[in-house]
Amino acid sequence: VQLQASGGGLVQAGGSLRLSCAASGRTFSSYAMGWFRQAPGKEREFVAAIRWSGGSTYYSDSVKGRFTISRDNAKNTVYLQMNSLKPEDTAVYYCAASSAPYIVVVSTAYDYWGQGTLVTVSS
Repeated sequence: VQLQASGGGLVQAGGSLRLSCAASGRTFSSYAMGWFRQAPGKEREFVAAIRWSGGSTYYSDSVKGRFTISRDNAKNTVYLQMNSLKPEDTAVYYCAASSAPYIVVVSTAYDYWGQGTLVTVSS
């Protein structure tokens, strides 16, 4: 599976962005998908994940209620809708795919990674 993340950019605090992650390969629908982020000087952290069917989602406490993860298996794409953005959301955002049959939040459980897209939130 190859992943291509897009949709990052510069936005003011309180604004919104939608990230997309397009996947190649016929088995996309069998993978759980996740979004992680890495801010300058910090470790990569879990943001959100969605089960292969899209029926279950999970969020980090820092984004819960502001971000929404979704997927369209017909389009081989996973999305991250980010609302009420804060300067502390500034980071490179990565999408990832896991063959686990359930939601996973640890980066080591993910098998494939996209290249990352930069989100910058100005105050």
